[in-house]
Amino acid sequence: MPPPPLAYLTPDLPGTGGVLKQTPEDFLVEEQPLYDPCGEGEHLYLFIEKKSATTHDLIRRVAKAFRVKRGSVGHAGLKDKHAVTRQHLSVHLPGTTKADDAAALERLASYPHAQVLWADRHINKLRPGHHGGNRFALTVRNVAPTAVIRARPVLEKLAAEGFPNYYGDQRFGYRHNGHLLGRHLLKLEHQAFLDALLGDPHDDEHETAHTARAAYECGDLHTALEYMPKSLRAERQALDALRQGKDAAPAARAVDGAQRDLLVSATQSAVFNTVVDARVRAGTLGRLVPGDLAWKHDNRSVFPVDETTAKKENNPDGRAPTNQVSPSGPQPGPGMTNPTGDVLTAERAALAAFDLSETDLHDHRDLRTDGRRRPLREHLEHPELSGGVDDRGAYLKVAFTLPRGSFATMVMREIMKEAAEPPAISR
Repeated sequence: MPPPPLAYLTPDLPGTGGVLKQTPEDFLVEEQPLYDPCGEGEHLYLFIEKKSATTHDLIRRVAKAFRVKRGSVGHAGLKDKHAVTRQHLSVHLPGTTKADDAAALERLASYPHAQVLWADRHINKLRPGHHGGNRFALTVRNVAPTAVIRARPVLEKLAAEGFPNYYGDQRFGYRHNGHLLGRHLLKLEHQAFLDALLGDPHDDEHETAHTARAAYECGDLHTALEYMPKSLRAERQALDALRQGKDAAPAARAVDGAQRDLLVSATQSAVFNTVVDARVRAGTLGRLVPGDLAWKHDNRSVFPVDETTAKKENNPDGRAPTNQVSPSGPQPGPGMTNPTGDVLTAERAALAAFDLSETDLHDHRDLRTDGRRRPLREHLEHPELSGGVDDRGAYLKVAFTLPRGSFATMVMREIMKEAAEPPAISR
């Protein structure tokens, strides 16, 4: 079950329709660095172009090539699978030589989904969020030759006023149920988690995955494991634990910790989207209200908002109309600062909509539930727009730069006014 539909910021402006990600080459992403490597240190920085692979797939392959644990590989951001993306990774390699590095790079060259564009040494590991944003160049297919005329006013409005900083569909997994799986983990509903992860075959899934899920629902764990695609690592880990006779709780914990953390993050993201949606519908996405924690875009800090502050910042010469500050919303968890008043009430109601309370996110030793604030709107820079015709017909090209953590599909959703991705397929 996908999250509920989200409100548009530009419902009065018609969309272009069309299809995004018809081919990986139609979705190009380049990670922008915060700095250049200094040329020395224990960490080898890699700038890698990948295609049709997840960032976690790439991390596993890099760790194997360099013969290190996956924890020794750092990354700044997660990138789409169904795309051509360029991103930075770091590998902790104390005591290795240039010859060792060259041999590992040669082993990595055999991986067909990635190409190392350059490698250099630096003194620290890359951490999530440790980059300057992403540049996107996106091609929309199956559009009218005049699509650029419809796209222009939408893109201009988003560039001037910002766009709803929703988490994109990819945050919720290819079956669109990551937020529900994460909720089961938070509520310690281990059997329900396994049933949702391993069962409920969908008609649009690959035949082997469909067969595996049907077998699980019949209690045939051996057949389920035999047919479950190797690309679905979490499902196979849980199935293997069940096949060994483990109960629901240890079988759920057999799923890779990083994957479980992603599922919990999907739940937090669904709560955040609910808050953004309500503010879009209320017309206060870019306006501060008393009780808000305002987000400063220049340094990613927050400050409390009372009536006087809201009036001052919302004035034409204030920082809200000039896109310097925005309301923030919850990625709920014990590490997050709460707003006050009606804003806090609304955020708790969004959490309750998923049958969760603040206490459900506390005291999880095997799950990462750290909370944080996130701006309800974000801003795109350097927008470009063009149209044309090639051997696949008319197309629309859109390019822009986004801050780290924002989803290009949410910009394209406003422009297209239709699903920004083709039907879900098995990974």
